[in-house]
Amino acid sequence: MTRVICFDLDDTLCKEIDCLKSAFREIAEYSAEHCHGCSVPVAVLAHKAYDVMIAAYQEGQNAFDVLNSFLGLDLPIADYLYIYRNHKPKIALCEDVDRTLDALKAEGVRIGLITDGRSVQQRNKIKALGLGRWIENADIVVSEEFGSEKPALANYEYFMKRYPECHDFTYVGDNPRKDFIAPNSLGWMTICLKDDGRNIHRQEFSTVKEEAMAKRRIETLLELID
Repeated sequence: MTRVICFDLDDTLCKEIDCLKSAFREIAEYSAEHCHGCSVPVAVLAHKAYDVMIAAYQEGQNAFDVLNSFLGLDLPIADYLYIYRNHKPKIALCEDVDRTLDALKAEGVRIGLITDGRSVQQRNKIKALGLGRWIENADIVVSEEFGSEKPALANYEYFMKRYPECHDFTYVGDNPRKDFIAPNSLGWMTICLKDDGRNIHRQEFSTVKEEAMAKRRIETLLELID
């Protein structure tokens, strides 16, 4: 084996905002169904509720509180959070991801995933995206399952221990605040996928210390195979 390339998940292989919107749609439908006696059809009300939630999110407000207020409900926020965290998203891989992963796998590259988040949420995303086509379960590190999150060294060292014969490791992510600190210190190649304007977390390169900066920046994952 000559190469191991590990990817971040959110805003690298898929857009986190798409996951949020998908969950908001389910929550909007759930809340609309609880508006008993409302003359507006549930589907219409759910559509309006979704728009209200998105607007609240974009304005930095608590979307669930705003939703209850809009619909005149008093549903527990915990119910909304449960739906959000257990939602099975209707999402797709970012543009050109499948082509990139196909090419890397054809070259014999071992593909891994290092992602922060709750196990159920991240696993639901992984399943929805069909990432099992390219990534073995043993090559997936989810922070809640693993017991540590980026920038912990252990999340990356796992792959070095799993593939001791490999001396060419790469990490591809999007968040300069935490994605590249550990792999840089371990001698990995680090690559930052630049924000296309849809990332949830803004890329603030000007405030990032040199040791946290990726060694390379790319506009599209296709640059990994071109």
